[in-house]
Amino acid sequence: MKRQLAFFLLALSAVPGSLTAVESTRWTTDAANQWYAKEPWLVGSNYVPAYAVNELEMWQPKTFDAKEIDRELGWAEGIGMNTMRVFLHDLLWKQDSDGFKKRIDTFLGICAKHKIKPMFVLFDSVWDPNPHLGPQPKPRPGVHNSRWVQSPGADALEDASQYPRLEQYVKGVVGAFANDNRVLAWDIWNEPDNTNGSSYKDPENKVELVLKLLPEAFDWARSAHPQQPLTSGIWHEDPSKPDSLSPMAKEQLDLSDIVSFHNYDPAEKFEQEVKWLQTYGRPIVCTEYMARPRGSTFETILPVAKKFKVGAINWGFVAGKSQTYLPWDSWQHPYVNRQPAEWFHDIFHANGKPYRRAEVAFIRKETGK
Repeated sequence: MKRQLAFFLLALSAVPGSLTAVESTRWTTDAANQWYAKEPWLVGSNYVPAYAVNELEMWQPKTFDAKEIDRELGWAEGIGMNTMRVFLHDLLWKQDSDGFKKRIDTFLGICAKHKIKPMFVLFDSVWDPNPHLGPQPKPRPGVHNSRWVQSPGADALEDASQYPRLEQYVKGVVGAFANDNRVLAWDIWNEPDNTNGSSYKDPENKVELVLKLLPEAFDWARSAHPQQPLTSGIWHEDPSKPDSLSPMAKEQLDLSDIVSFHNYDPAEKFEQEVKWLQTYGRPIVCTEYMARPRGSTFETILPVAKKFKVGAINWGFVAGKSQTYLPWDSWQHPYVNRQPAEWFHDIFHANGKPYRRAEVAFIRKETGK
């Protein structure tokens, strides 16, 4: 009888969404691939509305604009996109958990209307380490993503007494939508060991702190028994040196149900990384790519991603207050009285006009739209 029970639990553990204690562990490769086989080829963007300077302005009750989101996601549907990667924030849960859940539900309703299943990002180590609720500052003139904020901020990351609050946030958000078919996946932590160079001053032991907290965050999410996979994307590893993984990348790959990665390189290097990641035997999604001046374009990358059925989520979608159409070097040399020779990211102007009509036509062709 014990042997039969063990076999039964083992079988259930391979099925995403099974209501069993075994489910709190990482999905098996078979379970992950069974999930992926039911999904279409995933194509989408990292999405923040044109009206929002960062994820807090996107979601806070006084600035959340469902009408504008509906309008913009209509453009995404029009070019065949079926997913979006969308950042959340722990302070939004602290501010008003019930209201935040309602706005997420509203957002998911808009997404479903446009046949889009978003991937939600829970934590993020990139840019400003001092987030605050309330009105957000205006964009810095001529600077790429000048007001994006980290989650958790440095204060919470360095203060272990705030970790229970972070745990409540993860369990609360994932638990609220754990069985919601409108959600594609959960990205637990964006670029967890990004220390932001000279742009901001992060805690000196930031990587050490995040390295300890990352497995906890995965455990918190898994304890909610989501039917969706969990992931965290590697972003600076050398595919030609697979035995030289950073400690953070090793943790990310060991914890993730599906493999995700960032790559802003030309097609040859993109394909090299895909072939390396295929050795893990799990579904692969590129959660950031597309920087035109670097040779990472829709025309070069989408055919490779399609060939290997790798999900392709570019940065970003609409040129707005995030100003990510400006290049990274705008942090050192702001584009105050000039425009870049070529947009770095983004597909549409804020009025819906494509940056390049031929590019949009190519995306439609690749997605079959």
